[in-house]
Amino acid sequence: MKFNIRGENLKVTEAIREYVEKKIGKLEKYFESPITSDVHVNLSVYNGKQRIEVTIPMSGLLLRAEEEHADLYAAIDLVVDKLERQIRKYKTKVNRKPRQNNLPRFVTTNVAVDLDEESDDIEIVRTKQFELKPMDSEEAVLQMDMLGHAFFVFENAVSGDTNVVYRRKDGKYGLIEPK
Repeated sequence: MKFNIRGENLKVTEAIREYVEKKIGKLEKYFESPITSDVHVNLSVYNGKQRIEVTIPMSGLLLRAEEEHADLYAAIDLVVDKLERQIRKYKTKVNRKPRQNNLPRFVTTNVAVDLDEESDDIEIVRTKQFELKPMDSEEAVLQMDMLGHAFFVFENAVSGDTNVVYRRKDGKYGLIEPK
């Protein structure tokens, strides 16, 4: 692994660099051959919060996770835990279900954003557009899990309707479909 470690509002010391390389380097045990791509690590400090973003592009797979914590070393540990969960989940699903040609091979995890409860203003800060692909609800759940999202919008292959699958608080899945 080749590391590209950057710091924003933070000086990347040799101790931090060694800790990041040691922790993220442990991910190589999950792969048959060594990871040859660059590992992009962005460390930043804003409002007293330490934030780490890790992106590992590999052939056919993009691992990405971010985490923030009051302690930088704790944030590094948490982001490595997220990456390990992504890898294990990805490998389990690949081995359990044959790959389908149109299934994306990207795994992403985003840090949860705290909403300001006192603000009554609703501000849309991002808009996404995408094509709805026909699939069944089981495949939609797999896609949602692979992307690390809490919900996934898809076109039901049987009915042709737009449906949504989502992860419930109890860990099970729900399906929203029109009447």
